[in-house]
Amino acid sequence: MNKTLNYIREKFFSSPIDAFLTISISYLIYLTIPPLLDWVFISATFSGESKKECVSGGACWVFVKIWLNRFLYGMYPNDEIWRINLPFAFLVVSIIAYRLLNEKYKKYLFLFLVIPFPILSLMLFSGGSLGLMPVDTREWGGLFLTLVISIFAIIFCFPLGVLLAMGRRSNLPVVRYFSIGFIEFWRGVPLITVLFMAGVMFPLLLPAGTNMDKLVRVIIAITLFEAAYMAEVVRGGLQAVGRGQYDASKAIGMGYWKSHIFIILPQALKLVIPGIANTFIALFKDTPLVFVVGLLEILGMVNLAKTNPAWLGMATEGYVFVALVYWIFCFAMSRYSLSIEEKLKTTH
Repeated sequence: MNKTLNYIREKFFSSPIDAFLTISISYLIYLTIPPLLDWVFISATFSGESKKECVSGGACWVFVKIWLNRFLYGMYPNDEIWRINLPFAFLVVSIIAYRLLNEKYKKYLFLFLVIPFPILSLMLFSGGSLGLMPVDTREWGGLFLTLVISIFAIIFCFPLGVLLAMGRRSNLPVVRYFSIGFIEFWRGVPLITVLFMAGVMFPLLLPAGTNMDKLVRVIIAITLFEAAYMAEVVRGGLQAVGRGQYDASKAIGMGYWKSHIFIILPQALKLVIPGIANTFIALFKDTPLVFVVGLLEILGMVNLAKTNPAWLGMATEGYVFVALVYWIFCFAMSRYSLSIEEKLKTTH
């Protein structure tokens, strides 16, 4: 008991300012938590088919229930939703399996997830082959679209960022200045401007009759933008690797690429795992900006649903649902990166 009291005194009441902050925050929690719990759970409406059933004064979760399929899959045909669920279920199982497999099989699973898996997934999503009904990317939306943009941008921006980081430290002036120019250009432009140019202006520059899918243009734009930030993160790791590692690799006859692949990059990437995870999380949270080019990811679908005459005034419930989804994914990514750090015993 005394240990508990001493801990509370040291952590929360060690000075007058700490005591004031502890009491103030506790009082604020006392004022906000009970009404919030009442709105979310106690007085909330969970069953029904329309807004008319929501008369208790609490949250109307009926809105989320009725629109859930649209929030998750956009306008994707209901009978074809299994084509979305199958690859993502396999991806979740693969991530769990990757943590359990030994090193021999991890390499093969990783290569499958990076190369064949995205191609097979796109074939399922788009259809038009294997006897599947074609589904235009204009019908993609909701959380599905958010994950597609995030996953493909992550897959492509990471290796590109690594190459740019290496290029910025290259002894070849052409490579170094090109990398510096690329990185500084993309870091100096707002993402919303990049998306507008990719979605609206770029098609105007193409020859007549030439067309590139809007979703592809958006993924390329986000990839280039995030690769610049990834390059700076990786460059920090490369700078932290001791000069002796470079000299040792040269001493045993390793060339530039071989020394970086087997000696320098593994150490550099281990040092910047938190920065890499932060960049991935930032990329995931940037996906709502695709609304400027007419793509409706999960937040866009909520904004569309709240304008439906039958559900006017239900925006708060939709935004709470979206916030919860984003928190779950961002928290999962941060914890996964932390587990990798602990496994590799990364120190900072």
